[in-house]
Amino acid sequence: MKKQIIIATLALGAFVIGTNNTQAQDSNPVSTTVNIILSDVISIDAGSVASEGIVDFNYVTTTDYNTAKNVTVKNSLIVTSSKNFDVKVKAEGENFTSGTDVIPVNVLQVKAVSGGTMVGTLNQITLSNADQVLVSNATLGAKKSLSIDYSISAEKAQTELLGKAPGTYTQKVTYTATAQ
Repeated sequence: MKKQIIIATLALGAFVIGTNNTQAQDSNPVSTTVNIILSDVISIDAGSVASEGIVDFNYVTTTDYNTAKNVTVKNSLIVTSSKNFDVKVKAEGENFTSGTDVIPVNVLQVKAVSGGTMVGTLNQITLSNADQVLVSNATLGAKKSLSIDYSISAEKAQTELLGKAPGTYTQKVTYTATAQ
């Protein structure tokens, strides 16, 4: 019996020593608020070809004055906008100038052409020094590209250019993207 008491005592001791008297820790959850703060943006990318670009029309031969001339500039404008937008165009003055000689800016047609990623109503305008809508209701997005045709008709070449003093006639054309 003594053996049984010793075994029982040892078993009870092992049970007491083996029992871990720990308490579970409380899990105190924490949370973080994440905010995404949006602002409306609209920008013509500095990498646009129209940014400080140059479009040349050369009139050297009689054929040049008797035919229409067209210059297409691919990816002329690249726009990023968080809303649908319009692209407007205007000349910075009333005339192309070479010293004191002038040619009215309305000799030039500017046309938005398909082929880029910009989607909207593409227009053709006769250049003036007032803002005119070249693309209306273009869909929002990143890096929307637009190609532009510049043209001078044979009629304008014959009536407005022929007989002018030789030289390089210059005018800045400005493009503006505005959110709707």
